[in-house]
Amino acid sequence: MTTNKTQGAPSGAPPRANARSARRRAREFALQGVYSWLLHGDAGLQEAGAIDAHIRDDEEFQEADATWFKTLLHGVLREAPALRVSFMPYVDRPLAELSPIEHGILLIGSFELIHHTEVPYKVAINEAVELAKSFGGTDGFKFVNGVLDKMAADVRPHEVQAAAARR
Repeated sequence: MTTNKTQGAPSGAPPRANARSARRRAREFALQGVYSWLLHGDAGLQEAGAIDAHIRDDEEFQEADATWFKTLLHGVLREAPALRVSFMPYVDRPLAELSPIEHGILLIGSFELIHHTEVPYKVAINEAVELAKSFGGTDGFKFVNGVLDKMAADVRPHEVQAAAARR
């Protein structure tokens, strides 16, 4: 078994809980909920409450920012069709060929970029990349980074341009 050198956790597993912020934990739990929703065929918003309740039963949920979790989970499920329209121009394959993890991460990252401009675009992208490193395939984080970076240039052009000017 390989390990995550920085945390000593098995590869693909998230780092130890005490190394993660409450917002990162909220994103991890939101990804679990979105993943479940995707696997059950976008079952519908009536299922959002059941997914939410199930995840909140996890004993580690107390480490998460519950408000941010709810914002992400319910917002992504509600906005999923529009979010897909927003990120698909930057994806190099059909939606059906995305892994459910990459799909879920792109939904969460897109939601933050579009609907939560109080979160700096670099933070939204970095958090999505960290989710991909923890839960995705070997190079999935590179794919997620590329898609969200291109999307950010279109949905937050002033912020991206200002960051480029500071370099």
